[in-house]
This record gives sequence, C-alpha cells and structure tokens, in this order.
Amino acid sequence: MANIGQFRILVMGRANAGKTTILQRVCNTTDNPEIFDGEGNKVCRFEAKCFQRGHHNIEHELVFSSNPGFVFHDSCGFEAGSAGQFDEMKNFVVDRAVTASLKKRIHAIWFCIPMTDYHRTVTAAEQKFFNECDTGHVPVIVLLTKTDALHLAAMEELLDSGLDLGGAKQKAAEKERELLERWLAHIKGMLDKCKFPPKAYVSVQKMQEEGADCMALVQCTTNAVNEEGLQRLLISTQKSSIALCVEYAVRK
Repeated sequence: MANIGQFRILVMGRANAGKTTILQRVCNTTDNPEIFDGEGNKVCRFEAKCFQRGHHNIEHELVFSSNPGFVFHDSCGFEAGSAGQFDEMKNFVVDRAVTASLKKRIHAIWFCIPMTDYHRTVTAAEQKFFNECDTGHVPVIVLLTKTDALHLAAMEELLDSGLDLGGAKQKAAEKERELLERWLAHIKGMLDKCKFPPKAYVSVQKMQEEGADCMALVQCTTNAVNEEGLQRLLISTQKSSIALCVEYAVRK
C-alpha cells in the first residue's frame, strides 16, 4: 500500500454515460477534479476544453481533492473515434496493466454503458474492446449507468398492457427493476461471449442525486480486484463507509 499510494481506475464509455457524475459521487463531492500530467504537474481544472476531441489525453490523471486516494484516467468517447484512438487506448491499457512502476499501474477498469441508449446497449466498438483488449489481471467492471432512463420505457410498457395512469405509476418501480434485469442479462449474454469478457457487472442508480449510495460499485470493484493488498487500498479510500469497512474486516 505504501508503494502504490493511490487506487488507479481507468473509466471508459460513451460521451453521455455520466462518468464524471459517478466519479464525483464515489469521491463524495460536487466539485470537479484537478487534472495532472504523468509527472504530477497540474494541467488545468476540469473544463470542457480539456476534453474536446483532439485535445484529450488518456495519460492525464483526474484527482478530486475530497478523496485523493483515487486517481482516474478517462478514455473519452473512443467509440466514435478512429482506429488510431482505439489503438492509443489499447496501448495504454496493456502498458499500465504490467508496468514495472507500481504507482503507475491501473488496478481496475470501469466500463460505463448508459441505459439512455438501451436499444443499442452494446455497440460494435464496445464489442471490439472486449474481443481485442486483453487487460490481463486488471478486472473490467461494466457499469450500467443512467438507469432512471428506464422509467419512461416502464411506463409505456405498463400503459400498453392496459393499465390506467394511476395503476402504471404504482407498478413503475417494479417494472423498472424487471427491465434493468432484462437488459443486464442481454448485455451479459453478448459480452460474456467475447474473448476477454468483463469480470463483473453492476448497476449504479440515482447518481445525479447528491449523496447517492456508491457502496455497490465499490464493493463490486473490491471483490473483482481479488488481491488483498489492492482490496485494502481501495477500502482505505472509503473511510466514510463504515458498513463496507466492517464487512471487509469481518470477511478477512
């Protein structure tokens, strides 16, 4: 833990996947991160201009002052990019998975798939990643994001079944859970067939709400890492989550 210092995560996914919001909730802040180059020099505060196509750098480190125990890298919207951008991302993953510098290694990958696009849950570019990008011992966790977008689909399905508006509203939450389970099974069915499938899947909900609960995400990542030293490092970033710390301590 002393040699590594910070838990490093590569965050991937489409441009509208809500990645920044998730990072803010995990770090318990509404502030934007500071951005550093690979040598620890501050590049800028988080601004749109830092992530315009052609100016984004996957090597840059995103750090929140509220929780400096995390370092994030953002593979920004490669699904719409060129083969060169995909190769850049792939080279970064392969290099950072095995680099001799413990402080530079990535420890987990969060791959975000938004439910706002649930009719195209898995794109060709995403399948390409899981078929061509061997992350080695670094686990990839698929995050289903913006799951509240399923509310409209749930209401439409209930109204089409013959329920009135009041009845549909009463059953909407249950139907949303059913739709989420259905789409999760669909995504798992597609990605588990790939050459390098994800290690785990988790849905993150109501991330747009301040104080949203991220325990399921952190817990899933802790289990996926499956290496005690890294698990301890990740748990150490969650000192405010007493339940998670107690559960981990009891298990060990």
